[in-house]
Amino acid sequence: MMQRAKIAKPYACKLCNASFLYPSKLKLHMQRHAGVKPHPCEFCDATFTDKSTAKIHMRTHTGEKPHACDICHASFSDRSTLKKHGRTHSGEKPYSCEVCGNCFSDTSTLKRHIQTHTGEKPFCCDICDAAFSRKSNLQLHIRSHTGERPFCCEVCGSGFSGKSDLKIHMRTHTGEKPYSCGVCGQAFTERSTLITHMRRHTGEKPYECHVCGSAFSQSSILKTHMKIHTGEKHHSCEVCGSAFSEKAYLKNHMRVHTGEKPFSCELCGVAFARKSNLRNHRKTHSGEKPHSCDVCGSGFARRYDLKIHMRRHTGEKPHVCEMCDADFVKGSDLKAHMRKHLK
Repeated sequence: MMQRAKIAKPYACKLCNASFLYPSKLKLHMQRHAGVKPHPCEFCDATFTDKSTAKIHMRTHTGEKPHACDICHASFSDRSTLKKHGRTHSGEKPYSCEVCGNCFSDTSTLKRHIQTHTGEKPFCCDICDAAFSRKSNLQLHIRSHTGERPFCCEVCGSGFSGKSDLKIHMRTHTGEKPYSCGVCGQAFTERSTLITHMRRHTGEKPYECHVCGSAFSQSSILKTHMKIHTGEKHHSCEVCGSAFSEKAYLKNHMRVHTGEKPFSCELCGVAFARKSNLRNHRKTHSGEKPHSCDVCGSGFARRYDLKIHMRRHTGEKPHVCEMCDADFVKGSDLKAHMRKHLK
């Protein structure tokens, strides 16, 4: 690809390395160093160094978006944002990282990416000392302390700390699922959920336990796993005293006492206490058997069934009777055996 010849910019700033093609641009630039902002906004107290920036800012109040995309007709308040948007169609990524070579469509995304190499987090929380690479992330974080939720859903009234959170929430009302898996076609409301889902296909498990080496596809699962090592169990059952590391586990356990089975099969009506059990049950209707034995090729709907089957090949019988030393492949077989002793 032929490189463009660099245009000489004869008007240089004496305070920094910036240079300009026209003296008027240098004059505007110098006002930034001096802190001069002679152009006020007609609607709020904001002031700007140049008239064009003030004009673009005014559109945040008026809602004016005069620059439209020729391809998808999306409109924008300024020409530079339209130009940046155009790269989503062209695939152009002119800004590259000098460290790893990754390319980006705009300088702001490149700047944020470079911070992943430098580890720079210049925006610090005054309350808890958490640090962030972006000012917007710090602003969102502060709302976790203040409880502020300025973005409200017009449908159900739910409030959110960030505009992006509201946007994602709205998809629960519209049913929109813009992120689809290229392997199985399953669609999701959030990009992060798609990324996590893809790990089921790739087998990627990037979150590793530093204690035992176990690896997981999600950071939240690793966090839960770590409680096995720490022995942390803050959630106790008021009925039997059993303790659990996660509130969700306690909620599932309580159904043992209440007999509640909120998850029912739409095909046969059988109900289950856990969603995962319903998911496994559905496979009995679909005939799906994703778990295969490496020894004989037998297929199973559940991973647990494959685990039990493998013991027939290995001869493993981990369930031992304490009264007569008889051993069994399954716990249910041991329970049935124990009844003979109790008669």
